[in-house]
Amino acid sequence: MPQFLYPLLLLACPIGMGLMMWFMTRGGLHASRRSSSVGSPVAHFELDKLREEIAELRAAQKDTRETL
Repeated sequence: MPQFLYPLLLLACPIGMGLMMWFMTRGGLHASRRSSSVGSPVAHFELDKLREEIAELRAAQKDTRETL
């Protein structure tokens, strides 16, 4: 194998890791932009429904613990 390929092989892992971190950081920026759509009325309605469901489940769990 030619001598110039050895340093390239040694740097392949750190360079690949750096590229993955860079792409993941860029993906995080897009996710924060998408979260701005939570202000829509449909999202608020769904969020309220989920909160009600969580409250019901917690109440049922509390009742179950009290009976034991």
